[in-house]
Amino acid sequence: MDIRIDAGRLRMDIEALAGFGRDPKGGISRPSFSRADLEARAWLKDRIAGAGLACREDGAGNIFGRLDGPGKTVMAGSHIDTVLNGGMFDGAVGVLAALECLRRIKEEKLPLAKALETASFTDEEGNLVGDFLGSRAFLGLLDGEALRRERTQFGPLLAEVLEGTGFTIEGILEAHIGRPDLEAYLELHIEQGSYLDDEGVPVGVVEAISGKRYLLGSFAGAASHAGTTPLELRRDAFLGLADMALRSTRHVATHHYGAMVTIGKVAVHPGSFSIVPGRVEFSLDYRSSSLEVLRDLDRELAEIAEDVAATRGLSFAAKLMDTTEPVLVPERLLGVLEGECGRLGVPFLRLGSGAGHDAQILASACDAGMIFIPSPDGASHSPEEAIRWDDLEKGANVLLGALVKLAT
Repeated sequence: MDIRIDAGRLRMDIEALAGFGRDPKGGISRPSFSRADLEARAWLKDRIAGAGLACREDGAGNIFGRLDGPGKTVMAGSHIDTVLNGGMFDGAVGVLAALECLRRIKEEKLPLAKALETASFTDEEGNLVGDFLGSRAFLGLLDGEALRRERTQFGPLLAEVLEGTGFTIEGILEAHIGRPDLEAYLELHIEQGSYLDDEGVPVGVVEAISGKRYLLGSFAGAASHAGTTPLELRRDAFLGLADMALRSTRHVATHHYGAMVTIGKVAVHPGSFSIVPGRVEFSLDYRSSSLEVLRDLDRELAEIAEDVAATRGLSFAAKLMDTTEPVLVPERLLGVLEGECGRLGVPFLRLGSGAGHDAQILASACDAGMIFIPSPDGASHSPEEAIRWDDLEKGANVLLGALVKLAT
Protein backbone atom coordinates (compact mmCIF):
# COMPACT_ATOMS: atom_id res chain seq x y z
CA MET A 1 0.00 0.00 0.00
CA ASP A 2 1.38 3.40 -1.01
CA ILE A 3 0.86 5.95 1.77
CA ARG A 4 2.28 9.45 2.18
CA ILE A 5 2.74 11.83 5.08
CA ASP A 6 0.44 14.77 5.71
CA ALA A 7 2.96 17.52 4.91
CA GLY A 8 0.74 20.33 6.18
CA ARG A 9 0.24 18.64 9.55
CA LEU A 10 3.99 18.01 9.89
CA ARG A 11 4.73 21.65 9.15
CA MET A 12 2.22 22.80 11.76
CA ASP A 13 3.87 20.53 14.34
CA ILE A 14 7.33 21.92 13.58
CA GLU A 15 6.13 25.52 13.75
CA ALA A 16 4.29 24.83 17.01
CA LEU A 17 7.36 23.26 18.63
CA ALA A 18 9.42 26.29 17.57
CA GLY A 19 7.29 28.40 19.89
CA PHE A 20 8.99 26.88 22.93
CA GLY A 21 12.20 28.67 23.87
CA ARG A 22 12.09 31.61 21.47
CA ASP A 23 15.26 33.62 22.06
CA PRO A 24 15.31 37.46 22.06
CA LYS A 25 18.25 37.18 19.63
CA GLY A 26 15.96 35.54 17.08
CA GLY A 27 16.75 31.86 17.52
CA ILE A 28 15.62 29.14 19.89
CA SER A 29 17.21 28.31 23.24
CA ARG A 30 15.82 25.00 24.52
CA PRO A 31 18.55 23.11 26.40
CA SER A 32 17.39 19.91 28.07
CA PHE A 33 15.64 20.31 31.45
CA SER A 34 15.23 24.07 30.99
CA ARG A 35 11.75 25.51 31.47
CA ALA A 36 11.30 25.77 27.68
CA ASP A 37 12.36 22.15 27.27
CA LEU A 38 9.98 20.90 29.96
CA GLU A 39 7.12 22.78 28.30
CA ALA A 40 8.08 21.33 24.90
CA ARG A 41 8.19 17.84 26.40
CA ALA A 42 4.64 18.21 27.72
CA TRP A 43 3.48 19.40 24.29
CA LEU A 44 5.20 16.48 22.55
CA LYS A 45 3.66 13.91 24.89
CA ASP A 46 0.23 15.39 24.17
CA ARG A 47 0.86 15.10 20.42
CA ILE A 48 1.97 11.49 20.78
CA ALA A 49 -1.09 10.58 22.85
CA GLY A 50 -3.33 12.50 20.45
CA ALA A 51 -1.98 10.38 17.60
CA GLY A 52 -3.22 7.26 19.41
CA LEU A 53 0.27 5.99 20.24
CA ALA A 54 1.30 4.56 23.59
CA CYS A 55 3.46 7.26 25.16
CA ARG A 56 6.17 6.69 27.75
CA GLU A 57 9.06 8.69 29.21
CA ASP A 58 12.07 6.99 30.79
CA GLY A 59 14.25 8.14 33.67
CA ALA A 60 16.51 10.14 31.34
CA GLY A 61 13.58 12.08 29.89
CA ASN A 62 13.66 10.21 26.58
CA ILE A 63 10.12 10.25 25.15
CA PHE A 64 8.68 7.43 23.05
CA GLY A 65 5.47 6.79 21.12
CA ARG A 66 4.76 3.15 20.31
CA LEU A 67 2.70 1.10 17.90
CA ASP A 68 2.74 -2.46 19.20
CA GLY A 69 3.64 -5.41 17.05
CA PRO A 70 5.32 -8.79 17.39
CA GLY A 71 9.07 -9.25 17.23
CA LYS A 72 11.74 -6.58 17.65
CA THR A 73 11.20 -2.83 17.53
CA VAL A 74 11.95 -0.52 14.62
CA MET A 75 12.61 2.98 15.92
CA ALA A 76 12.88 6.43 14.33
CA GLY A 77 13.54 9.79 15.94
CA SER A 78 16.06 12.43 16.96
CA HIS A 79 16.01 15.18 19.63
CA ILE A 80 14.15 18.41 20.47
CA ASP A 81 16.82 20.14 22.59
CA THR A 82 18.80 22.97 21.00
CA VAL A 83 22.06 24.81 21.45
CA LEU A 84 21.70 28.33 22.85
CA ASN A 85 20.23 30.63 20.19
CA GLY A 86 19.94 27.72 17.78
CA GLY A 87 17.53 26.98 14.97
CA MET A 88 14.09 25.38 14.73
CA PHE A 89 14.93 22.37 12.54
CA ASP A 90 18.01 20.61 13.96
CA GLY A 91 16.62 17.50 15.67
CA ALA A 92 13.02 18.66 15.63
CA VAL A 93 12.37 17.59 12.03
CA GLY A 94 13.51 14.06 12.87
CA VAL A 95 11.30 13.68 15.93
CA LEU A 96 8.21 15.14 14.32
CA ALA A 97 8.68 13.42 10.95
CA ALA A 98 8.91 10.09 12.79
CA LEU A 99 5.75 10.95 14.73
CA GLU A 100 3.96 11.81 11.48
CA CYS A 101 5.07 8.52 9.91
CA LEU A 102 3.70 6.45 12.80
CA ARG A 103 0.52 8.53 12.83
CA ARG A 104 -0.06 7.76 9.14
CA ILE A 105 0.69 4.06 9.61
CA LYS A 106 -1.84 3.92 12.45
CA GLU A 107 -4.43 5.87 10.44
CA GLU A 108 -4.10 3.39 7.56
CA LYS A 109 -4.28 0.45 10.00
CA LEU A 110 -1.29 -1.27 8.42
CA PRO A 111 -0.61 -4.70 9.96
CA LEU A 112 2.80 -4.75 11.65
CA ALA A 113 5.25 -7.64 11.82
CA LYS A 114 7.40 -5.57 14.22
CA ALA A 115 6.67 -2.86 16.74
CA LEU A 116 7.31 0.76 15.74
CA GLU A 117 8.47 3.56 18.00
CA THR A 118 9.15 7.25 17.62
CA ALA A 119 11.85 8.61 19.94
CA SER A 120 12.96 11.99 21.26
CA PHE A 121 16.32 11.67 23.01
CA THR A 122 17.48 14.02 25.77
CA ASP A 123 20.41 16.43 25.41
CA GLU A 124 21.82 15.32 22.08
CA GLU A 125 23.51 18.71 21.87
CA GLY A 126 25.76 18.09 24.89
CA ASN A 127 24.73 21.12 26.93
CA LEU A 128 24.93 19.02 30.10
CA VAL A 129 27.54 16.29 30.66
CA GLY A 130 28.95 15.08 27.35
CA ASP A 131 27.07 14.57 24.11
CA PHE A 132 24.12 12.19 23.66
CA LEU A 133 23.08 11.94 27.31
CA GLY A 134 19.66 10.47 26.47
CA SER A 135 20.64 7.91 23.85
CA ARG A 136 23.61 6.80 25.95
CA ALA A 137 21.31 6.44 28.97
CA PHE A 138 18.87 4.46 26.82
CA LEU A 139 21.64 1.94 26.08
CA GLY A 140 23.19 1.94 29.57
CA LEU A 141 26.45 3.53 28.40
CA LEU A 142 26.86 6.27 31.02
CA ASP A 143 29.46 6.63 33.77
CA GLY A 144 27.61 7.36 36.99
CA GLU A 145 30.62 8.90 38.72
CA ALA A 146 31.18 11.29 35.80
CA LEU A 147 27.50 12.33 35.90
CA ARG A 148 27.84 13.18 39.58
CA ARG A 149 31.27 14.82 39.33
CA GLU A 150 31.42 16.78 36.07
CA ARG A 151 29.94 20.24 35.76
CA THR A 152 27.54 21.09 32.97
CA GLN A 153 28.35 23.60 30.23
CA PHE A 154 26.39 26.19 32.26
CA GLY A 155 28.48 25.72 35.42
CA PRO A 156 26.27 23.86 37.94
CA LEU A 157 26.50 20.14 38.58
CA LEU A 158 23.98 17.98 36.71
CA ALA A 159 22.21 17.16 40.00
CA GLU A 160 21.68 20.89 40.55
CA VAL A 161 20.25 21.34 37.03
CA LEU A 162 17.81 18.47 37.71
CA GLU A 163 16.42 19.95 40.92
CA GLY A 164 12.69 20.57 40.60
CA THR A 165 12.38 18.76 37.25
CA GLY A 166 11.31 15.36 38.58
CA PHE A 167 14.43 13.74 37.09
CA THR A 168 17.42 12.37 39.02
CA ILE A 169 20.86 11.03 38.22
CA GLU A 170 19.73 7.63 39.53
CA GLY A 171 16.77 7.69 37.15
CA ILE A 172 19.03 8.57 34.23
CA LEU A 173 21.34 5.66 35.05
CA GLU A 174 18.36 3.27 35.14
CA ALA A 175 16.80 4.49 31.88
CA HIS A 176 18.05 1.45 29.96
CA ILE A 177 16.14 -1.00 32.13
CA GLY A 178 13.27 -2.52 30.20
CA ARG A 179 14.14 -0.91 26.87
CA PRO A 180 12.81 -2.79 23.83
CA ASP A 181 14.94 -5.11 21.72
CA LEU A 182 15.80 -3.06 18.64
CA GLU A 183 15.80 -4.22 15.03
CA ALA A 184 16.78 -0.91 13.43
CA TYR A 185 16.91 2.84 14.02
CA LEU A 186 16.40 5.57 11.41
CA GLU A 187 16.93 9.30 11.82
CA LEU A 188 15.91 12.12 9.50
CA HIS A 189 18.02 15.26 9.99
CA ILE A 190 19.06 18.47 8.30
CA GLU A 191 22.48 18.09 6.69
CA GLN A 192 24.20 20.90 8.68
CA GLY A 193 26.37 21.52 5.65
CA SER A 194 25.89 22.75 2.10
CA TYR A 195 26.67 19.71 -0.06
CA LEU A 196 23.07 18.74 -0.89
CA ASP A 197 22.09 22.38 -1.33
CA ASP A 198 25.05 23.04 -3.63
CA GLU A 199 24.18 19.98 -5.73
CA GLY A 200 20.46 20.76 -5.83
CA VAL A 201 19.54 17.29 -4.49
CA PRO A 202 16.65 16.96 -2.01
CA VAL A 203 17.73 13.84 -0.08
CA GLY A 204 21.00 12.46 1.21
CA VAL A 205 21.46 8.83 2.24
CA VAL A 206 24.15 8.82 4.93
CA GLU A 207 26.72 6.07 4.50
CA ALA A 208 29.07 6.96 7.39
CA ILE A 209 29.08 9.09 10.56
CA SER A 210 32.42 10.44 11.75
CA GLY A 211 33.79 9.58 15.16
CA LYS A 212 35.03 12.34 17.45
CA ARG A 213 37.51 13.05 20.19
CA TYR A 214 36.86 16.07 22.43
CA LEU A 215 39.65 17.20 24.74
CA LEU A 216 40.30 20.11 27.07
CA GLY A 217 43.96 21.14 26.84
CA SER A 218 46.26 23.74 28.33
CA PHE A 219 49.66 25.30 27.74
CA ALA A 220 51.38 26.82 30.78
CA GLY A 221 54.31 29.23 30.58
CA ALA A 222 55.10 32.36 32.56
CA ALA A 223 53.13 35.57 32.87
CA SER A 224 55.37 38.63 32.49
CA HIS A 225 55.22 42.32 31.65
CA ALA A 226 54.34 43.07 28.04
CA GLY A 227 56.56 46.14 27.92
CA THR A 228 59.70 44.82 29.56
CA THR A 229 60.01 41.11 28.69
CA PRO A 230 62.07 40.63 25.48
CA LEU A 231 60.34 38.55 22.82
CA GLU A 232 63.13 35.96 22.84
CA LEU A 233 62.76 35.42 26.59
CA ARG A 234 59.01 35.06 26.73
CA ARG A 235 57.23 31.83 27.65
CA ASP A 236 53.98 32.93 25.99
CA ALA A 237 51.25 30.30 26.39
CA PHE A 238 49.03 31.95 23.78
CA LEU A 239 51.76 31.78 21.13
CA GLY A 240 52.03 28.08 21.96
CA LEU A 241 48.33 27.65 21.24
CA ALA A 242 48.59 29.67 18.02
CA ASP A 243 51.46 27.45 16.90
CA MET A 244 49.47 24.35 17.85
CA ALA A 245 46.43 25.55 15.89
CA LEU A 246 48.43 26.17 12.72
CA ARG A 247 50.53 23.01 12.92
CA SER A 248 47.62 20.70 13.74
CA THR A 249 45.50 22.12 10.91
CA ARG A 250 48.37 21.78 8.44
CA HIS A 251 49.07 18.23 9.59
CA VAL A 252 45.48 17.03 9.29
CA ALA A 253 44.99 18.70 5.89
CA THR A 254 48.23 17.19 4.56
CA HIS A 255 48.19 13.69 6.04
CA HIS A 256 44.51 12.92 6.75
CA TYR A 257 42.44 14.66 4.09
CA GLY A 258 38.75 14.57 5.01
CA ALA A 259 39.41 14.53 8.75
CA MET A 260 38.72 17.66 10.83
CA VAL A 261 40.46 19.43 13.69
CA THR A 262 39.07 22.46 15.54
CA ILE A 263 40.12 24.63 18.46
CA GLY A 264 36.81 26.26 19.28
CA LYS A 265 37.03 27.57 22.84
CA VAL A 266 39.93 29.51 24.35
CA ALA A 267 40.55 31.12 27.75
CA VAL A 268 43.69 33.23 28.22
CA HIS A 269 45.12 33.91 31.70
CA PRO A 270 45.60 36.32 33.31
CA GLY A 271 43.83 38.01 30.40
CA SER A 272 45.29 41.51 30.64
CA PHE A 273 46.35 43.72 27.73
CA SER A 274 49.70 44.43 29.42
CA ILE A 275 50.68 40.91 30.52
CA VAL A 276 52.20 38.11 28.43
CA PRO A 277 49.80 35.17 28.82
CA GLY A 278 51.08 32.65 31.32
CA ARG A 279 48.37 30.05 30.72
CA VAL A 280 45.86 29.24 28.02
CA GLU A 281 43.09 26.66 28.16
CA PHE A 282 41.37 25.41 25.02
CA SER A 283 39.07 22.81 23.51
CA LEU A 284 40.37 20.41 20.87
CA ASP A 285 37.90 18.59 18.63
CA TYR A 286 39.03 16.17 15.93
CA ARG A 287 36.93 13.88 13.77
CA SER A 288 37.16 11.22 11.09
CA SER A 289 35.01 8.50 9.57
CA SER A 290 38.02 6.17 9.95
CA LEU A 291 38.82 4.63 13.33
CA GLU A 292 42.41 4.09 12.20
CA VAL A 293 42.79 7.79 11.40
CA LEU A 294 41.32 8.77 14.78
CA ARG A 295 43.82 6.53 16.55
CA ASP A 296 46.66 8.03 14.50
CA LEU A 297 45.48 11.52 15.44
CA ASP A 298 45.32 10.58 19.13
CA ARG A 299 49.09 10.10 18.98
CA GLU A 300 50.08 12.66 16.34
CA LEU A 301 48.26 15.67 17.79
CA ALA A 302 49.65 14.93 21.24
CA GLU A 303 53.15 14.77 19.71
CA ILE A 304 52.63 18.14 18.01
CA ALA A 305 51.46 19.71 21.26
CA GLU A 306 54.43 18.31 23.21
CA ASP A 307 56.85 19.56 20.54
CA VAL A 308 55.29 23.04 20.65
CA ALA A 309 55.61 23.05 24.43
CA ALA A 310 59.25 21.94 24.39
CA THR A 311 60.18 24.49 21.72
CA ARG A 312 58.57 27.42 23.54
CA GLY A 313 59.41 26.53 27.14
CA LEU A 314 55.87 25.56 28.05
CA SER A 315 54.16 22.60 29.64
CA PHE A 316 51.20 20.87 28.00
CA ALA A 317 48.33 18.92 29.59
CA ALA A 318 45.10 17.48 28.19
CA LYS A 319 42.04 15.64 29.44
CA LEU A 320 39.79 13.55 27.22
CA MET A 321 36.21 14.72 27.82
CA ASP A 322 34.21 12.70 25.30
CA THR A 323 34.69 10.19 22.52
CA THR A 324 32.45 8.61 19.89
CA GLU A 325 33.39 5.94 17.38
CA PRO A 326 32.83 6.17 13.61
CA VAL A 327 29.82 4.34 12.22
CA LEU A 328 29.38 2.76 8.80
CA VAL A 329 25.71 2.36 7.86
CA PRO A 330 24.96 -1.28 6.93
CA GLU A 331 24.34 -1.96 3.26
CA ARG A 332 20.98 -3.47 4.21
CA LEU A 333 19.68 -0.11 5.41
CA LEU A 334 21.36 1.80 2.57
CA GLY A 335 19.52 -0.50 0.18
CA VAL A 336 16.16 0.09 1.90
CA LEU A 337 16.57 3.89 1.88
CA GLU A 338 17.84 4.08 -1.68
CA GLY A 339 15.10 1.69 -2.78
CA GLU A 340 12.47 4.02 -1.32
CA CYS A 341 14.08 7.01 -3.06
CA GLY A 342 13.85 5.11 -6.32
CA ARG A 343 10.25 4.03 -5.74
CA LEU A 344 9.19 7.60 -4.95
CA GLY A 345 11.25 9.15 -7.75
CA VAL A 346 13.27 11.24 -5.28
CA PRO A 347 16.80 12.17 -6.39
CA PHE A 348 19.43 11.34 -3.76
CA LEU A 349 23.15 11.24 -3.08
CA ARG A 350 25.19 9.14 -0.72
CA LEU A 351 27.25 11.25 1.69
CA GLY A 352 28.93 11.18 5.05
CA SER A 353 28.13 13.06 8.23
CA GLY A 354 30.87 14.99 9.99
CA ALA A 355 28.43 15.94 12.75
CA GLY A 356 27.51 13.45 15.46
CA HIS A 357 23.98 12.13 15.91
CA ASP A 358 22.00 9.84 18.20
CA ALA A 359 22.07 7.33 15.33
CA GLN A 360 25.76 6.59 15.95
CA ILE A 361 25.00 5.76 19.60
CA LEU A 362 22.06 3.52 18.63
CA ALA A 363 24.37 1.77 16.13
CA SER A 364 25.95 -0.10 19.05
CA ALA A 365 22.62 -1.87 19.63
CA CYS A 366 21.12 -2.29 16.15
CA ASP A 367 21.45 -1.34 12.49
CA ALA A 368 21.22 2.45 12.27
CA GLY A 369 20.79 4.73 9.27
CA MET A 370 20.15 8.38 8.45
CA ILE A 371 18.37 10.52 5.89
CA PHE A 372 19.55 14.08 5.29
CA ILE A 373 17.61 16.95 3.77
CA PRO A 374 19.39 20.11 2.60
CA SER A 375 20.37 23.01 4.85
CA PRO A 376 20.16 26.07 2.57
CA ASP A 377 23.58 27.77 2.62
CA GLY A 378 24.71 25.13 5.13
CA ALA A 379 23.34 27.13 8.07
CA SER A 380 22.97 25.19 11.32
CA HIS A 381 22.98 25.85 15.07
CA SER A 382 21.92 29.42 14.39
CA PRO A 383 18.76 31.47 13.87
CA GLU A 384 19.51 31.36 10.11
CA GLU A 385 18.95 27.59 10.07
CA ALA A 386 16.37 26.79 7.36
CA ILE A 387 14.83 24.06 5.22
CA ARG A 388 12.65 23.90 2.12
CA TRP A 389 9.33 22.32 3.05
CA ASP A 390 9.15 20.26 -0.13
CA ASP A 391 12.56 18.73 0.69
CA LEU A 392 11.22 17.77 4.11
CA GLU A 393 8.13 16.20 2.52
CA LYS A 394 10.35 14.11 0.22
CA GLY A 395 12.65 13.05 3.05
CA ALA A 396 9.77 12.22 5.38
CA ASN A 397 8.09 10.10 2.71
CA VAL A 398 11.36 8.19 2.23
CA LEU A 399 11.41 7.63 6.01
CA LEU A 400 7.78 6.50 5.97
CA GLY A 401 8.37 4.03 3.16
CA ALA A 402 11.48 2.64 4.89
CA LEU A 403 9.63 2.16 8.19
CA VAL A 404 6.79 0.37 6.40
CA LYS A 405 9.27 -1.90 4.63
CA LEU A 406 11.16 -2.71 7.82
CA ALA A 407 8.14 -3.24 10.07
CA THR A 408 5.47 -4.89 7.90
